[in-house]
Amino acid sequence: MSDDYGYDYEDDSPYGGESEYGAGDAEVPDGDDGADGAGASRDGGRGPERTFAALPPAQGRGFATSWWGRAWLQALEDTALDGQQLKQGRQLARKGGVGAVSVRPGRITAMVRDRDGTAYRSDVLLQQLGAGAWDRFLDMAVDRAGHIAALLDREMPPHLVEDAAGAGVELLPGIGDLEPECTCGAWDHCPHSGALCYQVARLLDEDPFVLLLMRGRDERRLLDELQVRSAARAVRPGDGGAAETTDDAEQEVRGVPAGEAFGAAGILPPLPAPPTAPDTPGLGPSLDTETPPAPGIDPAALEVLAADSAVRAHRMLLDALTPVHEEQPFPVELTPRQDAVRLAADTRPDARVAARLAAGSGRTPADLDAAVRAWRFGGVPALAVLDEEWAPDPEDLGRARVRLDEAWEAGERPALRVSGRARWTVAGADLQLRLDRDGRWWPYRKERGRWVPAGPADDDPAGALAGAEEGGAADGICGAGPAI
Repeated sequence: MSDDYGYDYEDDSPYGGESEYGAGDAEVPDGDDGADGAGASRDGGRGPERTFAALPPAQGRGFATSWWGRAWLQALEDTALDGQQLKQGRQLARKGGVGAVSVRPGRITAMVRDRDGTAYRSDVLLQQLGAGAWDRFLDMAVDRAGHIAALLDREMPPHLVEDAAGAGVELLPGIGDLEPECTCGAWDHCPHSGALCYQVARLLDEDPFVLLLMRGRDERRLLDELQVRSAARAVRPGDGGAAETTDDAEQEVRGVPAGEAFGAAGILPPLPAPPTAPDTPGLGPSLDTETPPAPGIDPAALEVLAADSAVRAHRMLLDALTPVHEEQPFPVELTPRQDAVRLAADTRPDARVAARLAAGSGRTPADLDAAVRAWRFGGVPALAVLDEEWAPDPEDLGRARVRLDEAWEAGERPALRVSGRARWTVAGADLQLRLDRDGRWWPYRKERGRWVPAGPADDDPAGALAGAEEGGAADGICGAGPAI
């Protein structure tokens, strides 16, 4: 069967048939590893092959998100002599100019359409690993089962690559390892081979076995060989397949005996101190990119939500680290109207987003500004004092009057007049005291004709009022006045 570009591949399997194994290594004789553990052939015959359908355009995304995908692109960028050619290749790949990609040992191939629609066949060659290098890689993998588990999860952890390198096997390409061939006639990496490499980085992100296939082994063959080696290691050579003796099995046991660990408990060093919490929340991502947002998406609003998440996470971390955290009550769940105020107070959005928050919470922008002040002074209780006017019962009102009478020395109390059921305004001054349901006093100041919060709550009305006074304004509000 062949695809739209004429590449042959097996219909039943993306890997090709069993008979292709030998073809893939025909030019890589045993023991001919070279200094770097690679065989003599970059192409190595047809071999097992996988063909990947053309990927959609990569709009607004990077070509590699995994560290091994970025290492592949780094090898490309370090090898190419003309950065402008790679830039054009990146643009071709981003616009979907790369057709189906064929991957086989030592070679990747695709048809790449130029900006004028002309199609070129582009190939990139990568040195295969020799038989000796594969033996060392397989022995290393059998010793460390976690490596194979990671590959099966389509991950390539750094320690797998490091352990392979320690065994003399370089899995990832380096400078000069990606050799281009293109029908456009370029001798260096051209836009077409560059586009192919950028597209392959996306394939590598999804499946690191693509890289191993380029190096000479497909997934099925690798797993089969690992299974054979694992089974061989489970028996003792030369005993006709009998299982290991007890002594041999004990020699393979790893770890520390429980008794030894218990006895060493008193001499082990203490655990390090936990890291300190950061002083400020982290910065959210910037969504100011060259790619226009999709319809209905507001990047500025998303940035506000991201910043809010960072603020809330920082606050939760600080709360969790307090010594009495487990004794604190659960926080009260906010209403949407209250949460809009909290969001505006924590994130300080621009005027446009603030207007959206105001409209969504049923406030005018000026009302939202006053609500934000209240929130910063005292959260939900302060917001309730701003929004609600409650009527104290006679007993609460009597205690409030007594507290006002006792708050100042004789002759020093400002003249106060009742302005509401739990509000007292200073005569001759734009200052006001408000009583909440818990018996605390909140100072308010009149600005531009409206009352706005002027400070935090205080159990002492005189203290609350003093915190709201500015400079010499205290002289204008003090003096004898009629009793309440």
